[in-house]
Amino acid sequence: MKEIILIKYGEIILKGLNRGRFEDLLVRNIKKALPKECRADVRKSQAITYVEPAEGADVDEIISRLQKVFGIVFIARAGVFPKDMDVILKDGAEYLAPYMETVDTFKVEAKRSDKKFPFDSPAISREMGAATLRRCPHLKVNVTEPDTVVRVEIRDSEAYVYADVARVSGPGGMPTGSNGRATLLLSGGIDSPVAGYMMAKRGVELNAVHFFSPPYTSDLAKDKVIELGRILAGYTGKYSLYIVPFTEQQLAIRDNCPEEHLTLIMRRMMMMVAERLAKRSGSLALITGESLGQVASQTIHALGVTNEAVKDLPVFRPLVGMDKDEIVTLARKIGTFETSILPYEDCCTVFVPRHPTTKPTLDKLLESQSKIDMEYWVEKAVGEAEWIVLE
Repeated sequence: MKEIILIKYGEIILKGLNRGRFEDLLVRNIKKALPKECRADVRKSQAITYVEPAEGADVDEIISRLQKVFGIVFIARAGVFPKDMDVILKDGAEYLAPYMETVDTFKVEAKRSDKKFPFDSPAISREMGAATLRRCPHLKVNVTEPDTVVRVEIRDSEAYVYADVARVSGPGGMPTGSNGRATLLLSGGIDSPVAGYMMAKRGVELNAVHFFSPPYTSDLAKDKVIELGRILAGYTGKYSLYIVPFTEQQLAIRDNCPEEHLTLIMRRMMMMVAERLAKRSGSLALITGESLGQVASQTIHALGVTNEAVKDLPVFRPLVGMDKDEIVTLARKIGTFETSILPYEDCCTVFVPRHPTTKPTLDKLLESQSKIDMEYWVEKAVGEAEWIVLE
């Protein structure tokens, strides 16, 4: 018996005359997400994307990869049958039987796109319910709160039968590439990978920048960030990571600027470097993992003076209203948490002031910043950035 994977989506349906563009992006991203060992034919029709695995392809691996493709709301394995009611009832009930062993109650919902099919939707539902009860006599019908819904879809050329109990959720959101490109400031901590994930879920393609301060941060810390970037690439597809040597810059700030402003001047310099690298890569915004009030450099005053350093691009902070528990929960869900907590420090933990200011003013901060040649150090960092591709 033939089996197919049905991909269904949510927000894309609401795009009106632009829907085709979003569907095409989703099909492109699905194809990119499937390697050679997951060969499949991918096509779209009537608000559904169909993934038909090639003979011998690992269907479980295909589904695992589809669960990381933004724009997909759920994924269902479905039996494929000719549009013959007798075949649909007999073979469809047989196909459903293994899935129905785990439930006690069900109902059937049918959709008939082909209005020439001789049974209407209520009739299909009644007949399929009866056939399912004959094959699985332990079941009971419950039309208000069933354990699962059996779905029968009569399409243009074929019929599909599946049960909700066998479907899995996708990440939702919008297809990657539908909302431009942005550059993520990627540290080795918990927050920034989650911020990148959340913006990618809104259709944003990523680039990333990481600041690296040897010998104060080790090669293990650098490798940790590269691994976090690769985990993100499982959701976003291939993207660029700039690794910026930052030791000299931090030493210059430490040796010349007032201690209470060290972190904020460092953050401003990072944002300036990231903005220039973002423009180089065609990014239209910056992304950070800052959460309001989490640390001294993330108070509303501090975020204001940090933002002022970025002249031309918006700064997205998708975690700004989240607490740490919420961020950790999402980090665990997307698979970055265990890597993020590896005990290798990043440059943001180097030269931390004992008493950082929490209510900085821009004029005083600019006065402190004037103690160093900001433009020189920013250009040096940009010029020495290492470029790698993650996938």
